[in-house]
Amino acid sequence: MNDRVPHTVLNAGQAQDEITTLWDAQIVPELIDYIRIPAKSPMFDADWAANGYIDTAIRNTASWIEAQRVDGMQLEVVRLPGRTPVLFFEIPATKLGSEKTVLMYGHLDKQPEFSGWRSDLGPWLPKIDDDKLYGRGGADDGYAAYAAIAAVQALKTQRVAHPRIVGLIETCEESGSFDLMPYIDLLKKRLGDVALVVCLDSGAGNYDQLWLTNSLRGMASGVLKVEILTEGIHSGDASGLVPSSFRIMRQVLDRLEDSASGRLLPASFHCEVPPDRLSQARATAAILGDEIYQRFPWAHYDCGGSTIFALPTTTDPLQALLNRTWMPTLSVTGADGLPDLKNAGNVLRPYTAFKLSLRLPPLVQADMAVQQLKALLEDNAPYQARVTFEGAAGATGWNAPSTAPWFEDALNSASQAYFGAPCGYVGQGGTIPLMNMLSKGFPAAQMMVCGVLGPKSNAHGPNEFLHIPYAKKLTAAVAQVISQLP
Repeated sequence: MNDRVPHTVLNAGQAQDEITTLWDAQIVPELIDYIRIPAKSPMFDADWAANGYIDTAIRNTASWIEAQRVDGMQLEVVRLPGRTPVLFFEIPATKLGSEKTVLMYGHLDKQPEFSGWRSDLGPWLPKIDDDKLYGRGGADDGYAAYAAIAAVQALKTQRVAHPRIVGLIETCEESGSFDLMPYIDLLKKRLGDVALVVCLDSGAGNYDQLWLTNSLRGMASGVLKVEILTEGIHSGDASGLVPSSFRIMRQVLDRLEDSASGRLLPASFHCEVPPDRLSQARATAAILGDEIYQRFPWAHYDCGGSTIFALPTTTDPLQALLNRTWMPTLSVTGADGLPDLKNAGNVLRPYTAFKLSLRLPPLVQADMAVQQLKALLEDNAPYQARVTFEGAAGATGWNAPSTAPWFEDALNSASQAYFGAPCGYVGQGGTIPLMNMLSKGFPAAQMMVCGVLGPKSNAHGPNEFLHIPYAKKLTAAVAQVISQLP
C-alpha cells in the first residue's frame, strides 16, 4: 500500500500497542504531576487566579500537547478577562472532501479534597496501585486532553484519513461551566460543522467494554439557612420555648422530600423515562446486575460473628439504574452553624445552614426547578423564622439524540476490537453542562460521551482513581470511532 495515500481502516493491534506505549512513557507521568496540583474549580477556590494552580495545570497540558508535534495542529490558550482559561486546538482534515468536524472535550479543574482518604493516599498525592492511579482529578478529568491527543496520534501514525478535529478543554466544569458559554460564543466559527462530539468526562458500567452515556441528570443547588435567634443561648434556659433551628430545617425539607422513601414530592421535578432509554436500561441491568449498587463503599459492622452491610434503596437492578439516572434526588453536601463535636456545648444554636444538591431528571428544566425550589423552601416559614435559599444555581440535564446507524456500528466495532464485547449504554447521575449546550448548538451531531469513571473510581470523593488499562483501551476506541465518521 502506498504510505502517501491516507488509509481508511485503523489497525487495532498496532493502535493499541502505540497508545499503550505513549500512556506508559508519557501520559501517566504527566498525570502524576497533574494530580499534585490543587487546581480546584473556582467555586471551591475564590482566589484561583491569584493562586495560579489552574494556570499551571493548563500550561503543563499545553506544553505536553505542543511537544507531540501533531501534524498541522494549531494550539492556543484562550483567555477572556475575569474568566478561567480554555485550551483550544485545531487539526485539519486529511479525509478528502470532508467538511465535518469532531469536537473533543475535557476539563482540568478539580473538585475539593474531601475527607476519608486511605492512610497511604491523598487528593494531591499520586500513587499507582494495582493498575490504578489514585489522586484527585486524574480520572475526572485530567486524562481527557492527553487521551484525545493520543487518539489523534494513532490515526496520524497509521495515516488513517480523518475529519477536521478541534479540542476544547475548559477549567470551570466542576463549578457548572459558567465560564464556558462566552468561550463557545467566541470560538463558534472556529468550531465548524460539528458532526461528532467526543466528551471524555463520563463513566463506565464496568471495565470490560466500551460504555456510551445516553443521559445525564441536571442539578439545582444552593444554601438553605434557618435563623431563629441572633446569638446562641443556654439550651437549658431556652429549649422548649425557642424552637430548634434544626427542627425547623427538618420541617422545611419535609416539603421537598419524603424522608422515609427519599422521593421528592413536587411532581414538576419528575418526568417520564423515554421508551428507548427504558429499553437500554433493561439491557444494561442484565449486564451489570447487582454490581449497579454493590460498587459503592457501603458501611458495615460486625454483629454476632456476621457482617451487616448498609442497604441501598432498592436491590432490583433495573430500578437501581433508573433511581440514579432518571429520578430526582436530594443530598445535603455541607452544613454550617454546627460546631465540632469536641466544641459542642449545651447551647441552643442561632441558625442551621445546609448546602443542598438536587439532582434532576434529564428532561426537567433546571431554571424552573430552581425558582420552584426557592419558593417552596422560603414561603410561610414555621414560627416566622428567617428561612432563605441563597446562591441558587442550576444546570439542565441531557438526553442523547437518536443514534445514527454508522455511529452504532462504529461503537460496537470499536468495543469488540479493544474489549472483545459489544458497547453498553448507560445513563449517568451526574451533570456535564456542556452537553446540553452542544446538543442545542449542534442538533445533528452524534455524542460520544464516555469516560473512565467505572466501579469504585469515586470521583469527587476519597480514593478517586484512574483505571489505567481501561483508559488505554478507551483511547484506542475513540481513535477508531473518529476514523469511521462518514
